[in-house]
Amino acid sequence: MADRNSTHSVLRERIVEHIFVGDVLRLLWRRGVTDVEVLRSEFDSHGYDLVMARGRTVRHLQLKTGTSRKPSAVSVSLALGTKPSGCVLWIHVNDNLELGPFFWFGEGPGQPLPSIETLKTPRRPTHNKSGVRPERPNHRLVPPTRFTRVDALDQVLDKLFGNLLQ
Repeated sequence: MADRNSTHSVLRERIVEHIFVGDVLRLLWRRGVTDVEVLRSEFDSHGYDLVMARGRTVRHLQLKTGTSRKPSAVSVSLALGTKPSGCVLWIHVNDNLELGPFFWFGEGPGQPLPSIETLKTPRRPTHNKSGVRPERPNHRLVPPTRFTRVDALDQVLDKLFGNLLQ
């Protein structure tokens, strides 16, 4: 299974993104909320994978996934901090692609991402042709201690949008 997770990591991330969006929309439907927009980034050059919006609340989400029980340090783009309400959601994924628990890095709706500018600059995950892993100057390494565990997707919705029924 570990080989499949690493060999097909991009596929797994796309599947998890689809499951996450579907599960979020289903929970919103059950709450009577039908006016949420979901937009996907074509590629991750601005630090986010999804945009979710309801009313004046616009959330730019960077999704991270992993099979460990909690996140290790996460590379986050400085560009995410320029968005009005950026956040990072690390999602635990088991071998059956079931989601949870979740780990949240961000503030409340309408508030920017906590400052990450003074955090350590990560290196690229792969080596260049010279065998060197250069730094990623536009990213910072967010330590796992900065993430808050969120056990249920309902609680993730509350972090994203606050009380949706008001």
